[in-house]
Amino acid sequence: MKKSDQENLPKLRPALTPEARENQMIALAVDLAEEQLRSGTASSQVITHYLKLASSKYKYELEKLKSDTKLQEAKASQIADQKAQEELYLKALEAMRDYSGFKGD
Repeated sequence: MKKSDQENLPKLRPALTPEARENQMIALAVDLAEEQLRSGTASSQVITHYLKLASSKYKYELEKLKSDTKLQEAKASQIADQKAQEELYLKALEAMRDYSGFKGD
């Protein structure tokens, strides 16, 4: 990017968190890569990166990752539900003992 092009860009507001700063840097890098691709000055690494993003294998891997994440969330939810159900059973058993007149320790 030329110095005159940099001067024409609006000044970015300082990021409030490290994650926001990272997102700003990513956006700038993507903008620069786009400019290089359009002007024909992109390095082979930049071209390869964007070709990889367009590949069907990458899309499949991304979908698999999303599915794995959903599966892990479902397992965590199931574990929490089981724990709540166990607590409910224990309370029910305790109530039945109290109702039957059995007073244990």
